[in-house]
Amino acid sequence: MTLRFAYGTNGLTDLRLDDALFLLADLGYVGVGLTLDHMHFDPMTADLSVRTSRLSRTLAILGLTVTIETGARYILDPRRKHGPSLLDPDPDGRAARVRLLLRAVQAAADLGAHAVHCFSGTVPEGVDQDTAWKRLADELAPVLDAAGGLGVPLAVEPEPGHLLATLDDFHRLRRLLGSPDALGLTLDIGHCQCLEPDPPAECVRASAPWVRHVQIEDMRRGVHEHLSFGEGDIDFPPVLDALTELAHTGYQGLITVELPRHSHAGPILAERSLHFLRGVEGGTHA
Repeated sequence: MTLRFAYGTNGLTDLRLDDALFLLADLGYVGVGLTLDHMHFDPMTADLSVRTSRLSRTLAILGLTVTIETGARYILDPRRKHGPSLLDPDPDGRAARVRLLLRAVQAAADLGAHAVHCFSGTVPEGVDQDTAWKRLADELAPVLDAAGGLGVPLAVEPEPGHLLATLDDFHRLRRLLGSPDALGLTLDIGHCQCLEPDPPAECVRASAPWVRHVQIEDMRRGVHEHLSFGEGDIDFPPVLDALTELAHTGYQGLITVELPRHSHAGPILAERSLHFLRGVEGGTHA
């Protein structure tokens, strides 16, 4: 079974969105991880539905499927990276993040996206863990209701340094929310290498029932830095084997290359990344 590779637009921010999409289709990608941001696809504009319809037509022409990413750094606040978050002390700040996620869910439904990605955010200074977890569960509840109603999984990503940082943390959230059908997992292979006690391939197998989106890049143990393939410590053949097993058990989503700090070389790295992954998949890269 051929794996479905995509590339994240957060690694192609020096290109116009249409140019990025045509590039990815030409290179042989079957999908795109679309970050909602002011550069490519601003979710805060009044004409969002019109722009979504146009984008849907472009994706169809190119034969690309999509997942929606909500990790833009300054989409809500030009002064605070990823702020406000779902954990913000200000209720209005938390509400702004919820509105963004609701717009993302609607755009995902309109585009036929296979998932909407999100993360918890870091714990604000002075906020205790119990309060932070309660805020996260409370603020995600209406987003999950909307996602469930539209048939779009919400795929929460364990992010190093955030409240929800590990796979164990994901399961804590799942229990807090009562395991709703709409709640899934974004499994980042590099983050597994960075933080998890088990090798990334075993993380894939252990997380299989909940995986709704996969991100992939190289990374070193204990260092949260997204690296191009071959620059980190990950042994990729077992990872690709585990992802193939995941696809055989029903995962139909994308495996999205995530290199958000490499836009200066985005077109070159997009080509190299797909060549590397196809080589590993085909057994030509050791």
